[in-house]
Amino acid sequence: MGLKPPSQLLIKLSQKLFETAATQDAFVEALTDPQPYPSCILWLKPRPDVMPFAVEPSLPWQPEFVDRLAVGSTPGAHPLHEAGHYYCLDFSSVFAASALMALPTHPRVAIDVCAAPGGKSIFMWRSHQPAQLICNETIGKRVGMLIGNLKRCGVSPAIALSTDPSHLALRLTSTADLVVVDAPCSGQSLLAKGGKAEGCFHPVTIKQNAQRQKRILANAAQLVAPGGHLVYTTCTFAPEENEQVGQWLLRKFSQFEPRPVEHLTAYQSNLTEVPCYRIWPQTKLGAGAFAMAFHNTDVGEALPLPTEQWPGWRWAAGA
Repeated sequence: MGLKPPSQLLIKLSQKLFETAATQDAFVEALTDPQPYPSCILWLKPRPDVMPFAVEPSLPWQPEFVDRLAVGSTPGAHPLHEAGHYYCLDFSSVFAASALMALPTHPRVAIDVCAAPGGKSIFMWRSHQPAQLICNETIGKRVGMLIGNLKRCGVSPAIALSTDPSHLALRLTSTADLVVVDAPCSGQSLLAKGGKAEGCFHPVTIKQNAQRQKRILANAAQLVAPGGHLVYTTCTFAPEENEQVGQWLLRKFSQFEPRPVEHLTAYQSNLTEVPCYRIWPQTKLGAGAFAMAFHNTDVGEALPLPTEQWPGWRWAAGA
């Protein structure tokens, strides 16, 4: 049987994203005829003397604690995984999270607003070593996997919460030096991995997700202390959920300015001149991702964290 022809909505999206027919065709092919991508591991403990996997050459922007593995590797089945030596994640997720590498390390408080299953939280803990890491997951049934991954990887000090971002904004206003929003989205990149994302190209789906992302970001922006930073990422392609959401944030919150990420300059989005970055599935590096960083230009001091446990508190490790 032949491949199912691409939908007209996918074709229209490709024409919106790319100028040349060849690039449009390559993008559509990556989503309709998915091929395996290299797996990836984020080391949390020293690498063993003898590597258990074949490792691909590092890219110039690739964090030193990340290895991209040969296609066909199964790091999740190795005993070192269960022992918490590393965390498995998609290389596109590494790309998006690498925006953090342009920001100051050792924040007093770092918050991951949409944390499950924990990849961005664990990356931020490994790269920035915050004095206090707060990982929130609104969807209660996903909190168990978040806590399990934090425990397995030895992430501490950390707090796991399950509450709406609006409650975070009320309780933790201006407390965080670093906030990450890996936003719920239409998940169009799942198709490049052979997954399903029903209705992901439909305008109604895209609009609903963009509205949800704006609500989450509006609350997340209130968490950022003066001088702090906010990183926004997705795993989808629609400009309405990416560049347009970032530009909306800049209009709504005048204290924020875009923060360039120099090591991702080669991946600058072709859809805007505002600093933000894309990886595409046709590059064969990963299924796709978007990242944008913001700086709160307000002057002042961060507010202290509440001393009591907060609504939705689920788990804590460390001091």
